[in-house]
Amino acid sequence: MAFQSVSIVQFLELSLCHPVFDVRSPSEYEHAHIPGAFSLPLFDDEERRIVGTAYKQQSREEAIKIGLDYFGSKMRPMVVTVEECLKSGTSKVVLVHCWRGGMRSSAVAWLLDLYGFEVMVLDGGYKNYRRWVLERFALSYSIRILGGFTGSGKTEILHKLRQLGHPVIDLEGLAHHKGSSFGALGQPTQPGNEMFENQLAMELDRYNKLIPGQPIWLESESSRIGCININHVFFQQMKSGDYIRLMIPREERLKKIVTEYGSFDKDTLIAAVIRIKKRLGGLETQNTINYILQGDISSAFEILLAYYDRFYEKSEIFNPPTLSIELPDTNAAANANNILEALELKKDI
Repeated sequence: MAFQSVSIVQFLELSLCHPVFDVRSPSEYEHAHIPGAFSLPLFDDEERRIVGTAYKQQSREEAIKIGLDYFGSKMRPMVVTVEECLKSGTSKVVLVHCWRGGMRSSAVAWLLDLYGFEVMVLDGGYKNYRRWVLERFALSYSIRILGGFTGSGKTEILHKLRQLGHPVIDLEGLAHHKGSSFGALGQPTQPGNEMFENQLAMELDRYNKLIPGQPIWLESESSRIGCININHVFFQQMKSGDYIRLMIPREERLKKIVTEYGSFDKDTLIAAVIRIKKRLGGLETQNTINYILQGDISSAFEILLAYYDRFYEKSEIFNPPTLSIELPDTNAAANANNILEALELKKDI
């Protein structure tokens, strides 16, 4: 046998059924990787640095010799790791890639092929995959944006729409951030921008293949979610998508916000308030902090909700609403159905 080099399209199709092994260094993998790929580093970060230095300052041959010294002791553990990943299935197909489809992936592919695995190597490596990711953002999509003031329960409605079979991408879920100064509370650490783009591109591609042309639901966002920037080209498409705006009474939204954030400790809440001090204003900031210290979370968030409502109105950048719908409360299941019914009625008019 001999390992095969495959295109990015073939590689991603095969990845739906077979494991992907990223043989780059741990820090390269940690920075960003193909979603779902396993880390199987040929060199650790220091070894990679030493081999790279030898390649630049001495010769290709010397770098290979040093690399072989490192590789030798890792051969058996690498084979065992791959076996462990495959033990639940009968297929012996494995997918391998490095940064550019060069010596690292070729070396690991040779080892795995020698052992008896059927090895596919990504032509052009992870660099080629990143090119594919950026190309996804330039494709044309049918997009529906769900908007509304803070506390409207937009994310929960999107999840209900997904349960009803509609294509939904939860940008805040991918970003591990809910978008406001309080958006990181209770969330895992945000991924890097590149990893966020990788995940988003995979979601877009999946829906484009499964249900081409069907509108993809997204939440209205600014171009930045926490520390993550939405790809500029794709964000322009979001801005021009159909915009459905929710109108829910402030008192209902306040209840939801208090329920969502009221259980966090006072210091955490105060730190989030201080982050928006310049925009909130000195007096409102102090009043909000005082309410938090007194345990009056509802009054604190009443000030914050008024601020976010003003901020939302000023910063709204999407098309005029295709549909504005008044809803009595934040019941996600009922609201998802009401939105779909309203869209059907609008279609019939």
